[in-house]
Amino acid sequence: MGGYGVVVATWRTTLLDTVAGRLERLEQLDAFSQPAQDAVRAAIPNGSVVKDVAVGSWFGHPVHPALTDVVVGSWLGGFALDLLGGAKREQAADDLVALGVLAAVPTAVTGLADWADVGENERRVGTVHALANVAALALQVASWRARHRSNRAAGVGLTAGAIALSTAAAWLGGHLSFGRGVGVDETAFEAPPTTWTVVNDDDKLEKGELVRRSARGTGVVLVRYRGRVHALLDRCNHRGCSLSEGEFDGTAITCPCHGSRFALDGSLLRGPAAYPQPVLETRVHEGKIEVRARWAG
Repeated sequence: MGGYGVVVATWRTTLLDTVAGRLERLEQLDAFSQPAQDAVRAAIPNGSVVKDVAVGSWFGHPVHPALTDVVVGSWLGGFALDLLGGAKREQAADDLVALGVLAAVPTAVTGLADWADVGENERRVGTVHALANVAALALQVASWRARHRSNRAAGVGLTAGAIALSTAAAWLGGHLSFGRGVGVDETAFEAPPTTWTVVNDDDKLEKGELVRRSARGTGVVLVRYRGRVHALLDRCNHRGCSLSEGEFDGTAITCPCHGSRFALDGSLLRGPAAYPQPVLETRVHEGKIEVRARWAG
């Protein structure tokens, strides 16, 4: 059993290194991917309503992963009905192919909105991910046309090819999400202290000033507003930038990297973040500012 595990682990490591790893280092993709990313940023700018809708700021969760399930599920369901055969199943299969094609449009828009904010390695993988999905969509459009011209065999064959491409694209998308953290809450593994911890002298925190401090290894941003000290995790949940390097306008903290805005209670006021920012409890004790996890005590 141990030998089997080693073989599987070796195979998986080799696959990741030879596919995703090499794509991340493939600088030749930059000639296309960099201008494309710039174009998407210009078309769907951070801070716009379209951007917030596309990334899921209104939903409290990224929208793109949920929409991909509609596309892939429709196409897989249609292909399964193709294999089962029968007139009624064939009509249902055709409808599912069409549904997946229609759902692919908003899925692509939301994916591009997420992709616009990633770094160069993730951008390269995301480019191949997108191209594979575009090719799959083209095959399914051709499949739908073939089906409605009574060339069912060609239609089913084209759908099979589309599913193969979308499966490869989904694998790359999974690598971006689970291997590179695109779309995840960057604060998920932060562990603020559960007991009161000194982070700053009370008389050394100026009004409206953003200050980064460490609470037993966890980065915290402090700000004094209307006589009260507020503390949030310093790591922006969107892509991990330091909020202490951003701006405080008396209402909210704006992330310096992509412009997400958080109220002092952690509420998300503007994306592209999709989650509220975790806050900590604060108190002043014997002239020292202390913080602890909000759920503690």
